[in-house]
Amino acid sequence: MMLRRGFILFLPRLAGLLVVACCSVSIVYMLACTPKGDNQQLALPRVHSPTAKEGYEAILQEQEEQHRNYIVSLKKQIAQLKAELQGRNKQLKNVQDQHPDPLDIQLDHSNPEKAQANLLAFLRSQIDKAEVHSGVKLSTEYAAVPFESFTLQKVYQLETGLTRHPEEKPVRKDKRDELIEVIELAVGSLNNPERDGNAKHRIYTASDFVEGIYRTEKDKGTLYELTFKGDTKHQFKKIVLFRPFGPVMKVKNENVNMADTLINVIVPLAKRARKFRQFMQNFREMGIQQDGRIHLTVVYFGKEQMNEVKSILENTSKSANFKNFTFIQLNEEFSRGKGLDIGARFWKGNNVVLFFCDVDIYFTAEFLNSCRLNTQPGKKVFYPVLFSQYNPSIIYGHHDSIPPLEQQLIIKKETGFWRDFGFGMTCQYRSDFINIGGFDLDIKGWGGEDVHLYRKYLHSNLIVIRTPVRGLFHLWHEKQCLDELTPEQYKMCMQSKAMNEASHGQLGMLVFKQEIETHLHRQKLSSKKT
Repeated sequence: MMLRRGFILFLPRLAGLLVVACCSVSIVYMLACTPKGDNQQLALPRVHSPTAKEGYEAILQEQEEQHRNYIVSLKKQIAQLKAELQGRNKQLKNVQDQHPDPLDIQLDHSNPEKAQANLLAFLRSQIDKAEVHSGVKLSTEYAAVPFESFTLQKVYQLETGLTRHPEEKPVRKDKRDELIEVIELAVGSLNNPERDGNAKHRIYTASDFVEGIYRTEKDKGTLYELTFKGDTKHQFKKIVLFRPFGPVMKVKNENVNMADTLINVIVPLAKRARKFRQFMQNFREMGIQQDGRIHLTVVYFGKEQMNEVKSILENTSKSANFKNFTFIQLNEEFSRGKGLDIGARFWKGNNVVLFFCDVDIYFTAEFLNSCRLNTQPGKKVFYPVLFSQYNPSIIYGHHDSIPPLEQQLIIKKETGFWRDFGFGMTCQYRSDFINIGGFDLDIKGWGGEDVHLYRKYLHSNLIVIRTPVRGLFHLWHEKQCLDELTPEQYKMCMQSKAMNEASHGQLGMLVFKQEIETHLHRQKLSSKKT
């Protein structure tokens, strides 16, 4: 693309050079044909010489011959330049035909044949641009796009996502349908060979499929290489398919004004006054001071530590001149789903964005804007994937001290992980929450209610926006695995605890701590001897 655009930019310069060359040739020609001055006249015969007439004629014939030869030479040069210009124009046209610019493709519905031809030309060009027929020079190993492999039953993948299984049945419908379609197309191609139309061929079926690999280049398309059994044990049939991506098309261009869009942050709580104090520090800085379009609803269960929580709320209200909060107290066992449901239904104002939040969450002002921009009543709900913090004592154990909280919130593999299995933090308009039926109030305690609500939205016609966000963090806190749990539940609880404590490498360093210390001790003794 850059080469073609560079050539287009060079073309006007080439035309300018041709004009300058033609002007130069004309000037040279005029100078060559202009009679010489008095001081530079040719030595002519004397007037009274008997050979005067013949001498003049000979000189004129010689000059005329020289001028004629010079003109012929100039005409040849001009013809060569014209031919070169025509060749460059033809070359440019071929480049444009083979590599059309996505921005130049006009899908004009008034001329469907032209629109279809343009689109087909672009799709064919995608194959040439993709890494299909030859490799591409890459700067580092991180630039390589890996393949994933698959059989009729399984997909072997590097990006495990929510399932966390390197091998799985393709549970996502789009991936499952994609691979089935590709295998069917390959079987059809094998059973309809382009050559030897009269020759007899074996009939291939999906059971002849051995394995396949595929990878996607985001800006070009998906390459599939499928292998089938051949006629003998050591013979195979290979089919290469490519699904080109179409040109980028503008769908919408609109202004979005969020100046008056209020967010109601709903926090269910029982005890945990110390965590609530930390939460309110974050809420004051990001929600009140930086954002300013926010309401806080605290649904408190029980009476233990309630006065301390209310005192924190009142102190924040006075010091920050903040009145947009609601405190609801329930004398019953804690239920996260019920607390959020009651908090959402308690609101009596206009339709508002609800942000379901927990007390161990840290958010930024930028996230609050993301919350607004990714929700739309009757259209979209927002399910951000937050970044979950590892145990700071392990992460910063080799430091002199643990840094302040704001300095810990860095998105790196050593500091935490994307909590893609959590669905508790969500933004939606109150009208959508009420229309979908709210939470399942039969679920007690902590957990389960968020997945139930998430599935409700997935089963509806609303668009669910699910994406990692850089401004939403789950702060580490110790996880307690109770003795009342069954052996299987306790095992699962401990696995979850380990995953939240540290990265794989950091946990490995803890496991092999004694071995590492022994090695360092030996090295120290060895250095002393030398």
